[in-house]
Amino acid sequence: MDSNNTSTPKGILYIVATPIGNLRDLSLRAVEVLRTVDFIAAEDTRHSRPLLDYHNIDKPLLALHEHNEKQTAQRVVERLLQAQSAALISDAGTPLINDPGFPLVRLARTHGIRVSPIPGPCALIAALSASGLPVDRFSFEGFPPRNSQARLSMLKSLTGEQRTLGFYESSHRILEFIEDIGRIFPPERPLVIARELTKMHETIVNTSVAHAAAVIAADPYMQRGEFVVLIQGAEEIRATETLSDEQMNTLELLLEECSLKSAVALCCKITGARKEIAYKTALSLQEKR
Repeated sequence: MDSNNTSTPKGILYIVATPIGNLRDLSLRAVEVLRTVDFIAAEDTRHSRPLLDYHNIDKPLLALHEHNEKQTAQRVVERLLQAQSAALISDAGTPLINDPGFPLVRLARTHGIRVSPIPGPCALIAALSASGLPVDRFSFEGFPPRNSQARLSMLKSLTGEQRTLGFYESSHRILEFIEDIGRIFPPERPLVIARELTKMHETIVNTSVAHAAAVIAADPYMQRGEFVVLIQGAEEIRATETLSDEQMNTLELLLEECSLKSAVALCCKITGARKEIAYKTALSLQEKR
């Protein structure tokens, strides 16, 4: 359907990014749009009200969250088809980026309604920009599974990923998540923990997989707030680059007596093997057992 068809007037759905902490991070254009639309669809109307009040925005609010978004999306689209305009906002950051809104945007576009993004804050992008890790290529993995076994399985599937990995995590599970990363990823892999971005207690810590859990455990404040965890991608390993027979034999013997981490570290020390190759090989050997 042609979203520019003017034979039947339609409203516009604006996807408006809102601050992730500092209320002053709402852009001038976002303020203008929020003041001029007919109504605002908000993830949590109670949470959004202080932001709107701060910027003197007084518009009708409609709750659209993960538990009602399919039904509410239909109601919003019906109003858009009647030439009303609406703004979609989430509790913080850019809507749809690990927040509700996908059914609404898909339905609106299906009906030929113009969907216009009003860009702004995003916790992932903010963390990446200040992390000091490579950001030319990255992969956003959202919130990891709550179950430890599911988390470990997910992390194992990502150990060879060469892009910087980004995750969101809550204060309740941050330590468990970091500990699980330590069980799977090479200990020397760079890792960044960013918490409370743009807020008074903003903290960005550059560390490694081996030391990250200790950083969290040593400071009770590092288990409060909202987190972005970034893991640097794996080094590129040439397809033909493998352990030599001597290195493989040494690694296999060490795995019979030591933990995976210790076996890899000793193998590299004894034989000079590259850590990334030894680690991937050790994981493969363990999975075959």
